[in-house]
Amino acid sequence: MTQHADGDAREPAWHAMPAVVTLDAFASTMESGLSAEDARQRLERHGANALPPAPRRSMFRRLLAQFDNVLIHVLLAAAGVTAVLGHALDCAVIVGVVLINAVIGFVQEGKAEDALDAIRNMLSPRAQAMRGGRRLELDATQLVPGDIVFVASGDRVPADLRLLRTRGLRIDESSLTGESLAVDKAPAPNAADTPLGERSAMAWSGTLVSAGQGTGVVVGTGGATQIGHIGRLLADVDALATPLTRKMTAFGRWLSWAILALAALAFVFGTRVRGYAAADMFLSAVGLAVAAIPEGLPAIMTVALAIGVQRMAARRAIIRRLPVVEALGAVTVICSDKTGTLTRNEMTVQRIFTASGDFAVTGAGYAPEGSFSLDGRTCELPAHPELTEIGRVALLCNEAALHDDGDGRWTLTGDPTEGALLTLGLKAGLDPAFERNALPRLDSIPFESEHRYMATLHHDHRGRAFVLLKGAPERLLDLCPVERHDGDARLLASARWHDGMQALAGDGMRLLAVAIKPLESMQSVLTFDDIDAGGFTLLAVLGLSDPPRAEAVEAVARCRSAGIRVCMITGDHAATARAIGERLALAPLPLKVLTGSDVERMDDAALRDAVADTAIFARASPEHKLRLVKALQARGEIVAMTGDGVNDAPALKRADVGVAMGDKGTEAAKEAAAVVLADDNFASIAAAVEEGRTVYDNIRKAIVYILPTGGGEAGIVLLAIVLGLTMPITPVQILWVNMVTAVTLSLALAFERPEADVMRRPPRDPREPLLTGFLIWRIAFVSALMVLGGLLLFLRVTGNGGSVELARTVVVNALVVGEIVYLFNVRHLTASVLSLEGATGNRYVLAAIAALLVIQALFNYLPAANLLFGTVGLAPSDWGPILLFGATLMGLVEAEKWLVRQWLARRRAQMPPSRNAGA
Repeated sequence: MTQHADGDAREPAWHAMPAVVTLDAFASTMESGLSAEDARQRLERHGANALPPAPRRSMFRRLLAQFDNVLIHVLLAAAGVTAVLGHALDCAVIVGVVLINAVIGFVQEGKAEDALDAIRNMLSPRAQAMRGGRRLELDATQLVPGDIVFVASGDRVPADLRLLRTRGLRIDESSLTGESLAVDKAPAPNAADTPLGERSAMAWSGTLVSAGQGTGVVVGTGGATQIGHIGRLLADVDALATPLTRKMTAFGRWLSWAILALAALAFVFGTRVRGYAAADMFLSAVGLAVAAIPEGLPAIMTVALAIGVQRMAARRAIIRRLPVVEALGAVTVICSDKTGTLTRNEMTVQRIFTASGDFAVTGAGYAPEGSFSLDGRTCELPAHPELTEIGRVALLCNEAALHDDGDGRWTLTGDPTEGALLTLGLKAGLDPAFERNALPRLDSIPFESEHRYMATLHHDHRGRAFVLLKGAPERLLDLCPVERHDGDARLLASARWHDGMQALAGDGMRLLAVAIKPLESMQSVLTFDDIDAGGFTLLAVLGLSDPPRAEAVEAVARCRSAGIRVCMITGDHAATARAIGERLALAPLPLKVLTGSDVERMDDAALRDAVADTAIFARASPEHKLRLVKALQARGEIVAMTGDGVNDAPALKRADVGVAMGDKGTEAAKEAAAVVLADDNFASIAAAVEEGRTVYDNIRKAIVYILPTGGGEAGIVLLAIVLGLTMPITPVQILWVNMVTAVTLSLALAFERPEADVMRRPPRDPREPLLTGFLIWRIAFVSALMVLGGLLLFLRVTGNGGSVELARTVVVNALVVGEIVYLFNVRHLTASVLSLEGATGNRYVLAAIAALLVIQALFNYLPAANLLFGTVGLAPSDWGPILLFGATLMGLVEAEKWLVRQWLARRRAQMPPSRNAGA
């Protein structure tokens, strides 16, 4: 990840080395940097400071890969059969379905491969560097190990740097480490085992300088940087197949072999036992295969997923890969990044501990909306002048700026902590412009980690000067002999302040103290001696945190009620993460927390056991997040990973469902994810889960609906072979029934709305087969009814002297009518059809039936269709038995559903109380 000047691939701990040793290792000096010749040679040796492009498949290979699917093979086989039978239109329809699936997959996959490009684009385009004793502006891609680089507030760090000199340098590393606060940087070496997020002597490529200035020596460029390491992780991560694609692949493979075996068995039986000619039996076997192949199933699955995409888009969840819609419904664990996902990524002052009391501050984020309360009672500002004084110090001892975008959103320029202080001043009713004019600043001492405070010097236009101070509470306590109490100064009660600070820290808050000192005489320069002399009055210790989103709290509760675990994975400290986790109610208390150090000490087996009941993973690096997702998946969990930073991208890609934040999320995260939340709202995940479960329900209903058609037709053909009867239905008639029911009736099921209990069920077992024993029974039961009804009607017509063409026409129409009535049965697998808002519960059902009746009328009475399909027009008297068969089928299926409901009720009554309540 880091580089020696000589190109050695080892990774020295630059953060642990003195700055002079690092400079010597790269044969560079801070005064003159590298010579032009040295830089040229190193550029040739190490390459440009850009992430190496990942090898990509050609567009042709990507397109071919879309056809590598068993169900597509089944469809192509069906197309081949129809082509052999000479029905070009039917063949074209099937091939069209295959091509539509291929194009959709091709486009979606191309978007996914943009993830690495997004990470590459995060590198700074320009950089300030020292070359040959001259300070130059270079293209950042030209930087090499050993270059001396300068960074300042607002810059994006162009390469991994070992810092040599800093002045108030603070860097926002949230996109890399997940830490919500900007990190103080200093050139002093760190311990060798210091975690990535705490290496204050390093500045990482792609992170943002939020305050101050710094000088550093380049120790890593391009793919050898931390961000390059993440890029390699992302390139090496294999995206998983979703539960539905895995099950559909297995189901399609099983179905294909079963159909081939059944057709072969029928051929052998017909030729060996019945003595039929091989040519005739071959056509019969083809008819059986055509009957059993569910040609419309992949198209139905695609349509159901596409409808899910549209519904989710309306609920602010953008789907980038179709099968992930269903996978959302199978999720058992959501691993969520904390900063910006569960929280707002906007620091907020929530407590003000003063000598007068412990004030609570309402509101979240940078919007100046909120109030103050003491002991649960709202405070009026005139009654508590100390709040105004505290707000004034927060406003004036500050380098940040807040901007009202005019739509209720406030944006920050500067450090998040200082943004929180500005908001506090606005909540205290202060006008920043007025206060800055009334108490103009004369000088300042910027915040640095060595002295741990920031100080500003002001005057009041009346010859009086004041020093305003903010910083680490333990540092300010040493400088404050007195405290402000009810407008007066009194001796500092140190023990009380320490108790208050401990309580705030115990709530996971970051602490910042504010103080003031009037000067005895007017002065225009502020020195460290002015601060070290003490004499300050302590005003307050502020408790800050990045609060949970209110909607995230509700969403977590919804997910838990749906049986979905929510785990927090964050780069933040354990205490802060635990406090946020408790406010979110991630799990029953006490919450179990693992840190990145804990994860590193565990092997894969130990980690698999540990993740079973852990709610929070703190101080997590990208590698840790990837291991955690893999450990959960090894336990059989279906994992959704949410996040918004570069550090989340590898885990987003590895997860069964990667969910990125669309507003504040980095492009790297969005490109690696399968789902992007347009509003950065964790609550949208619960809505997406509901839609995903609905999609899965509808696909299963479509399967249970479409397979009895093929089963009934195949059963009729097989039974005719066994009994030695004339074929009651021809292959082309079978294809007609399959196509018209798939294109019209079965597609209507894709529009079914969520069932009432969809978010009260536990997640389905990921190991549960696509077709459970109950569903197989239902398919077999309805198939048997279709076979029995079809054969009896065929024998009735031929027994009464009717032609074979008439009998076959009756059988085709009986199957179609059976499918129409069964469509109402299958809209709910166990509830009565009468409980589904009658016939109006899904308007697409009525539209599909109307379309089918028109198509079927053409089939029956259009002379060209009679000639093409070998049918005849039906007389009114022929429809009576057909409609009776339909009514009988509906009644028998409803009776079976009633028996199933009774059995389920008895089973629930026999369950232990705890399990029954959970069910």
